[in-house]
Amino acid sequence: MAQPAPPTFEPIGIGEESRPPLAVTPNPASLFRDRAERFRALAEGHQMKPYLLFLAGLSQAQHATQGNLSPAAPPEAEDVRRAAEFGMPPIARERFEPDTAVAETLDRFFDLAAAVEAPEAASAALARLASRDSDRRRELLFAALADAPSADALSEHVFVSAALQVHFARLAATLDAGKLVPVADGACPACGGPPVTSSVVGWPSAHGARFCACSLCATRWHVVRVKCVLCSSTKGISYGEIEGVLDSIKAETCTECRGYLKILYEVKGPSLDPVADDVASLGLDMLVREAGWRRGSVNPYLVGF
Repeated sequence: MAQPAPPTFEPIGIGEESRPPLAVTPNPASLFRDRAERFRALAEGHQMKPYLLFLAGLSQAQHATQGNLSPAAPPEAEDVRRAAEFGMPPIARERFEPDTAVAETLDRFFDLAAAVEAPEAASAALARLASRDSDRRRELLFAALADAPSADALSEHVFVSAALQVHFARLAATLDAGKLVPVADGACPACGGPPVTSSVVGWPSAHGARFCACSLCATRWHVVRVKCVLCSSTKGISYGEIEGVLDSIKAETCTECRGYLKILYEVKGPSLDPVADDVASLGLDMLVREAGWRRGSVNPYLVGF
């Protein structure tokens, strides 16, 4: 099998952009269903087919989990107002406190995930989760929110993170996107989470604009193009790609912080998904990291890679 060409790096110009909104909150009713479909489409002919199909099953379980859940309780209006006043996210993960809604979401998701065809290690991890006491589950929840799983709980981290994505996406959907305020280029204005990828979108109201996608709640927020999301530098920005293989996905690298973030060109491929296509383009990560760049985004489905 021919080896993929090394990533090529070239600057691009700043084009005309429409005036985009600061943020777009998720639609949980379609978010995970569409992601499952994208994982299945990407799996065909892919070297990672078994793993992509496993993640398709998890995404479908995330979608189905919502069917039996009580409506997500939005944050108090005063808390939202105060967060905006001080430039803080209204559903900040730092202020997260597990409640009955979280417990219900975890239990429902774990039950549904048990039916997903999975590697033996993943099935064993899910069985351990089902028997964990509340204290250990709490530890795993906060480790997932901190994006800092312990080495002996990587598989459990995947399931816990997936359940938290359901909970936080439902919370984010209760927010008025027009009342969110900027937090930082690399922080979600809804929950404060880091991005999983960024995308150049083809939306009528924001054609050609770049939006980051939150790795936790799936809110998207606008960050101007040719700017490092990780350190906000506009110097030394380049774009790497596997030529002829991933024309719609590039790695935006920054010489100031030596980090990179993938950028998806949804304007070319509307079916691209911030999470699914990040996993399926792992080959680009490997090439860019070999060249000395540090991955600056978070995807719980790539933990350990």
